[in-house]
Amino acid sequence: MALKGINAYKKGNLKQEISQADPHKLTLMLMQGAMDKLAYTKGCIERKDYAGKSEHISRATAILMNLRDTIALETEGEVAGNLYSLYDYMIQRLIDANVQNNLKIVDEVISLLSPIKTAWSQIPESAKQEAYEMQRQKRQAIT
Repeated sequence: MALKGINAYKKGNLKQEISQADPHKLTLMLMQGAMDKLAYTKGCIERKDYAGKSEHISRATAILMNLRDTIALETEGEVAGNLYSLYDYMIQRLIDANVQNNLKIVDEVISLLSPIKTAWSQIPESAKQEAYEMQRQKRQAIT
């Protein structure tokens, strides 16, 4: 019973965080969510909880697909294309890990996602504000 209350509190807190987050923070939260799901996946594989493994790996894959599909390939250049390809590779590797119940593949994906998350978290506030302003100007030019 107490666990349900704690989980409800966490969900409420998460919803509040999401509603107040800027795009940078949302992306960081998604990356952390994927990392969490991959950690749960590893635990499930170790315990031979294959239903749990499938659930967590599916959620991690869905998060990576969302991150991949929000990249603006047409406006962001080569770096965006490389990042898109990297996310695509991670998604494919998670499919392999799911089929093979392979911890090493999950670790590989974690090792690929971790530096992206770290770099994302270290973007200076001034750079974020500059990017938001550029996006705002692009939207205004379109309308």
